[in-house]
Amino acid sequence: MSLHNTLSNYVKQAVKNQFNVDLETVEFQATRKEFAGDITVVVFPMLRFVKGNPVQIGETIGNYLVENAENVKAFNVVKGFLNIEINDSYYVDFFNTIKAETDFGFAKPEANKKAVMVEYSSPNTNKPLHLGHIRNNLLGYSVAEILKAAGNKVYKTQIINDRGIHICKSMLAWKRFGNNETPESTRLKGDKLVGNYYVKFDQEYKKEIEDLIKSGSTEKEAKANAPLLLEAQEMLRKWEAGDKEVVALWETMNGWVYDGFNETYKNLGVDFDNLYYESNTYLLGKEFVAEGLKSGVFYKKEDGSVWCDLTEDGLDEKIVQRADGTAVYMTQDIGTAIQRVKDYPDVGGMVYTVGNEQDYHFQVLFLILKKLGFDWAENLYHLSYGMVDLPSGKMKSREGTVVDADDLIVDMATTAEEISEELGKLDGYSEAEKKELYKTIGLGALKYYILKVDPKKRILFDPKESIDFQGNTGPFIQYTYARIQSILRKANLDDATAVEGFTELHPKEKELIKQIQLFPEVVQNAADNHSPALIANYTYDLVKEFNSFYQNVSILGADNETEKVFRVQLSNLVANTIKNAFSLLGINVPERM
Repeated sequence: MSLHNTLSNYVKQAVKNQFNVDLETVEFQATRKEFAGDITVVVFPMLRFVKGNPVQIGETIGNYLVENAENVKAFNVVKGFLNIEINDSYYVDFFNTIKAETDFGFAKPEANKKAVMVEYSSPNTNKPLHLGHIRNNLLGYSVAEILKAAGNKVYKTQIINDRGIHICKSMLAWKRFGNNETPESTRLKGDKLVGNYYVKFDQEYKKEIEDLIKSGSTEKEAKANAPLLLEAQEMLRKWEAGDKEVVALWETMNGWVYDGFNETYKNLGVDFDNLYYESNTYLLGKEFVAEGLKSGVFYKKEDGSVWCDLTEDGLDEKIVQRADGTAVYMTQDIGTAIQRVKDYPDVGGMVYTVGNEQDYHFQVLFLILKKLGFDWAENLYHLSYGMVDLPSGKMKSREGTVVDADDLIVDMATTAEEISEELGKLDGYSEAEKKELYKTIGLGALKYYILKVDPKKRILFDPKESIDFQGNTGPFIQYTYARIQSILRKANLDDATAVEGFTELHPKEKELIKQIQLFPEVVQNAADNHSPALIANYTYDLVKEFNSFYQNVSILGADNETEKVFRVQLSNLVANTIKNAFSLLGINVPERM
């Protein structure tokens, strides 16, 4: 039983014994640094049931706890706050119980619990992944790992937007201007090659618009009637009709893009359990439109279009099928969600990692799925996130001003190299070891900088600032982990060495154990809130606590062997907790730095 639960029971006993009142809940908080104590009972909420002075009530409960609760050593009352001091032996016992657990903080998967499907990435196949995709991928992957660590079975998925006019624009530009270029002939990643032709289309399209305006067309007419756009629209119609030549080109160019995406995903350290393709899913959902019409969830307008009236729910009317019978994005998303549960019958909920510009879309989608009667629709969550900006400003794909994901990963490693060389931290490393370490530091810096921020907040990403070896950064935490590994190598102790008769803790040791003790709760909170930021900032607090311990307490130069063994093992537990926490963020930790 946790300390909270044990103390809660004793506080309830005290209130019943002393005031003859049955308390339902007891409110705890961390004791403020300026007061003695390890945990604080908030007395004020009790005043609704217990009449009297909050200080006196606190004193009465405190005395009862000291007399009856074996782990309570002392107490003090400040206004309506009862600060409780816990015996060192409790923390030593806790430490001995978990010190050998390599997966401390991670819950075991619960039998018969419904799985969660987490969707992220979901790019278009007309351009490479960029900085915005990086935030999406890092968030989705991390939330999936956190949900797993909280005891859930998780499927990672994405829906690849591989059809539509934007895909045809890249295809047409390659056909017109490509001279049969391939990734092999140009030595370019396939997604970059295709992305270049998306930019090329925009450039040529703008030239045609200018020419049409000079010939007397209005800007609106020119944009609608530019020959290149008309040809792209015709190409889309041919694709939908199954034209062999168009479909063959589509398959070839998408194949180039998938190879490029896979390389980026590997470098970024994210993966997927299964993939969905818009070309397979864009017609899904139409049968549910028909069912929804029968059940009254949808209604048909005079022109034949089908709608869902959500005005009573505070939203508006939403089209789910056009008058010509074609599907819209909403129809597709309805069908895809239902198909996923058919494919994976143990799925009981889904998380969609999509930018906050789609907030309203997902409100509508979730509500329609509930109205259609799917019980799992109660467990749908939009992991909405803000944009990532750079000091240089906003990015635009078609103008070729995006920050390419691959380039950024390389730049991060280069920046890590420059800063590491300045600090002179890598004596004795081979060139291969250095290269691998720079990548680990660079990626760790990128991931931590993005994930330490609440997902809903917009980020201004500064690569240089993210690779600082001081402060709330990935490299600072990685460096602390590597420092602990150095201590462990020097100590050369067997992990299983038992610590006998050790009951009195240095205050810094106690604070460190208290911080470690929070980890399982933080994992659960991060899962409940779909927030990697809670894991990131917990890890930073743990590292600050360890560095304070390291500066104030001698580890290898302890007064006796028992103290030395305990402190080395405590350091090892801190390192394991950092490693576990960082694994949930998709960040590796180096053994040396």
